[in-house]
Amino acid sequence: MQMTTRLEVHPIAGALGAELSGVDLGADLDDATIKEIRQALLDHCVIFFRDQAFDAEQHKRLARRFGEIFVHPNYAGIQADPEIVMIRREPGDTRVVGEDWHTDTTMMAKPPMGAILYAIEAPPYGGDTLFANQYRAYDALSDGMKRLLTGLRAIHSDRLVAGPNANANAGRTTKTRDDAAWRETVNRHPIVATHPETGRPVLFVNYSYTVGIEGLTDAESRPLLEFLMEHGHRPEFTCRFRWTQGAVAFWDNRCVKHLAINDAGPYRRLMRRVQIA
Repeated sequence: MQMTTRLEVHPIAGALGAELSGVDLGADLDDATIKEIRQALLDHCVIFFRDQAFDAEQHKRLARRFGEIFVHPNYAGIQADPEIVMIRREPGDTRVVGEDWHTDTTMMAKPPMGAILYAIEAPPYGGDTLFANQYRAYDALSDGMKRLLTGLRAIHSDRLVAGPNANANAGRTTKTRDDAAWRETVNRHPIVATHPETGRPVLFVNYSYTVGIEGLTDAESRPLLEFLMEHGHRPEFTCRFRWTQGAVAFWDNRCVKHLAINDAGPYRRLMRRVQIA
C-alpha cells in the first residue's frame, strides 16, 4: 500500500534550505508525494527531515524514486555495499570526510544529481553541515565577470581526494581508495553550468575537485578559481544544519556546495549516504 502525505515546508534560511514535515521516508510513498519532495528540492536546493527511521534497503528504495543509484568509484571495494557510503567519525579523528567546500564527485563526466544523507548516530553538538547556493553565487557576480566566464571550462580531477598521493585517509576513520591500482578520473565542465531542470545558471567549481581551467596555465587559472571558490560560500549564500539522530539531508548536487564541520570533539558521528545519478 502506498502512503499519501501532506507535506509542510519550512524554510530555514534566506538563501536556501527547508525542513519538511508530514512524511515518513521509510514508507512506500505515492507518486504525488515524491513529486512534492522533488519540487521542494528544486525550490530550496537542500531539504531536511527530522525523526526518520529507515534501514539501508528502504534508503536505497527512496533514492531510486528520484533516479538510479550512483556508485562512488573511490569507495568501491572498501565499503560493504557499493551503493551505500557509511561516513563514520570516531572520537580522536583529526579529519573528516568533506571538510572542504565541495560539490560531490565532479570529476565524473556526469556528476550525481544529489545525495540523501541519514544520521544513524549524531553528536549532542558539533558535526553540523553547511550548504551554499550556487545560483546565488552566480547571480551576485558582476556583469563583467559573467562575460569573462562565458565559455570557460574547468578541469575536475579526483587526485586531491583519493589515490596514493592524496594523503586523504590520514587522521580519519572513513577511508577512500588509495591503492596502487587506483587511477585518476578527469573531466571538464563549464564554469557556469545550466541546471538541467530549472534552466538557471550556476557557478560550478569547488575545492575538492576543480584543479584548473581549460586553455589557461596554472598561474593564470589559480587566482580566478580561488576567487570563484571563495565567493561561492559567502555567508549570505549559506545555511547550516544541526544533525539529530534520524535526521535526513537531501541536497541538489547540481546547484549546491557543502562542507562538513569537524568539531564533534569526543563524540561519534555515523551517517549513511546514497547518491543519485
